[in-house]
Amino acid sequence: MSTTIDNSHRAAVERASTIKRVAEILSDIDSLPVVARQGAPLPSQARVREIVALCRRLLFPGFFGDGALTRDNAVYHMGVDAEALLDVATEQIAAALRFDNCATEECLTECAAKRAIRLLESLPAMRHVLQMDVDATFDGDPAATSRAEVIFSYPGFRATVSHRIAHQLCMLEVPVLPRMIAEMAHNETGIDIHPAASIGEGLMIDHGTGVVVGATAIIGRNVKLYQGVTLGARSFVRDADHNPVKGLPRHPVVGDNVVIYSNTTVLGRITIGAGAVIGGNLWVTESVAPGERLVQAAPDNIIRVNNKPQP
Repeated sequence: MSTTIDNSHRAAVERASTIKRVAEILSDIDSLPVVARQGAPLPSQARVREIVALCRRLLFPGFFGDGALTRDNAVYHMGVDAEALLDVATEQIAAALRFDNCATEECLTECAAKRAIRLLESLPAMRHVLQMDVDATFDGDPAATSRAEVIFSYPGFRATVSHRIAHQLCMLEVPVLPRMIAEMAHNETGIDIHPAASIGEGLMIDHGTGVVVGATAIIGRNVKLYQGVTLGARSFVRDADHNPVKGLPRHPVVGDNVVIYSNTTVLGRITIGAGAVIGGNLWVTESVAPGERLVQAAPDNIIRVNNKPQP
């Protein structure tokens, strides 16, 4: 019995010692590559999701939320949501700014509040653009039964909404939060759009799984992307110390009314001219002329058989 007690005691002591030792190592903030301001709250995944949810409710009243909104009480409910958005956006923008700013808390809060107001003020114009995205998706998909179905259930449109919110925050020079929103949408839909990418109205992402759009990509109006499309970079320019040079344009420029079919990869700072159509499963590294059509050449060894009914 005593041997069992001694062994249990030694195990407990070893466990407590391990906890203390690891906790001391991990609490050494000087070992971290990035250190947030001590004692200040960091951005919250849950609160950032709340920003997206509130924006969706304001952009599409009645489609998201508790369903209590009617024409008679719309102004009241929209006002409540707008106030909630300002509160949570100010809080989270301030938390994000602490990574890049050594200003006082008062200055941070004031700056965050101004950017939150500008986010709120951008929503009417954002709704106008998103309505054109809805129209493009409904008109471009014979399987879509209504515009409401697109808003409620289409992953491509859901990712587009998140991107337009994240892009606005990016344009307001808010760090961290735009990428958090983009990765939430990526996790939810399988569509990976960098928040810095510039995308015109009337975007349709059909099916969407596996679509990737890089940070410096520019997409024009009324563009249709199918699943598995990548608008990526070929390589990175490096400085004298062999570090990647940030901010250089390295992703494609896609003109208006372009269609890119599934599993096609478009790489580098090339231009896809307006009205071009690029077929599926292609590797494109050179610019495409306006109106040009690219398709896979049929291999010489393909045999086509026309099976006609036998008499």
